[in-house]
Amino acid sequence: MLKELLQGITITKTVGNKEIQITSITFDSREIIKGSLFIAIKGTTTDGHKFIGQAIDQGAAGIVCETIPSECNEHVIYVQTDDAEKAMGILARNFYDDPSSRLQLIGITGTNGKTSTVTLLHGLFMALGHKAGLISTIQNKVNDETIPATHTTPDPVHLNELLSKMVAKGCTYCFMEVSSHAIDQQRIYGLTFRGGIFSNLTHDHLDYHKTFDAYLKAKKKFFDDLSESAFALVNKDDKNGMVMVQNTKADVHTYSLKTMAEFRCRIVENQIQGLILSIDGTECCFRLIGSFNAYNILAVYSIAILLHQDKQEVLTVMSRLEPVEGRFNARTSPDNITAIVDYAHTPDALENVLQTINTIRKRGQSLISVIGAGGNRDSAKRPVMARIACVLSDRVILTSDNPRVEDPELIIEEMKKGIETDEEKKVLSIVNRKEAIKTACALACPGDIILVAGKGHETYQEIKGVKHPFNDKEILMDVLKINEWE
Repeated sequence: MLKELLQGITITKTVGNKEIQITSITFDSREIIKGSLFIAIKGTTTDGHKFIGQAIDQGAAGIVCETIPSECNEHVIYVQTDDAEKAMGILARNFYDDPSSRLQLIGITGTNGKTSTVTLLHGLFMALGHKAGLISTIQNKVNDETIPATHTTPDPVHLNELLSKMVAKGCTYCFMEVSSHAIDQQRIYGLTFRGGIFSNLTHDHLDYHKTFDAYLKAKKKFFDDLSESAFALVNKDDKNGMVMVQNTKADVHTYSLKTMAEFRCRIVENQIQGLILSIDGTECCFRLIGSFNAYNILAVYSIAILLHQDKQEVLTVMSRLEPVEGRFNARTSPDNITAIVDYAHTPDALENVLQTINTIRKRGQSLISVIGAGGNRDSAKRPVMARIACVLSDRVILTSDNPRVEDPELIIEEMKKGIETDEEKKVLSIVNRKEAIKTACALACPGDIILVAGKGHETYQEIKGVKHPFNDKEILMDVLKINEWE
């Protein structure tokens, strides 16, 4: 009944009868079926109010909007609210019977580490014998069932539908990436979080947020909205860590590699085979590589302890967990050339990966980096990433990432602006990404390391708005004669 679905929404005006049955809710007029409730959202690219007529023609029984049309259909109910995005979150929660309140929902926000952390948490809790869900950039999962992901954080309707499936399948936990876009666009509004994690904050998404301060405030809002019954876990080594929880009502906990914190970790060894860490006084080996993964591992461990799991069992299971797809995946060829594929697409992430490689590579090993920058995204980071690659690599090949509708050559030209004159001799520009990777392989000698950064797990390349099959790993395997990539 629509009347029940509207509970919790601030309504300014109603035209029509609320005593009707609703078959589905959607903000996409293409998904309308007979009896649907259509929510008109003023989005970033289009205004849903333009599609109200189309939604009614396709069978919508009700309309939730911020502006009621001048002419109304007598067979349709119109509900006016000041904030349709918030209303959608509440409607979705009510329609799917408030699934987040029946899960231990843990959200992680930050620039880097979100996917690795939630994926490791899901793998850990499943291995510990719990039923758990996953919502990530790479994929969504209900226990072992994989559901393709289209956004880092889905819209409220699909998000609540997914959480409802988890409840129906007996999940008690869900680990979820929370993007700044999702927070700003109210996609998580109405959800009940058991806990939130802050990983770090660096330069990204300024194409959307415009300023770093706006980006920070979007992240901080997640913690501002946590309830008193939730906990907040923050990376104390990030200068914005404690800023995130200044106004939170949640119970605050901290983790750190460098300073005093509730949960602490020390890197004992960092090699291409993995990490040896001392966590809360216990040494343990992990199959993940790099200091950035030490932070991810510590965050996962901390959450597990906060969720009352056994310390020794947690560390034992974590030592067996594999690296996340597309995150510092390394393989060595028969000619002893090491290829690394990583999703690093921000200055901080790229610097972390390159510094990790420089920490573990031996004398005489050259590092060849293949990097690009995405089109129709934050352009200010392009020269910064090129500069970082030049400073920390022996050779750099600038190439295409996902140019989308931008000219890939112009993207590369913007990247070049960050290269110092004395570094130009080590840089090649090859627009075709496949050719760029093949060239890196041709330049490499036995013992050298090739980093292919930016796309990681992605199996496509988007050019002029069209997605073409493309896989960095497959090209490296073909050229370097690598039989398999574990």
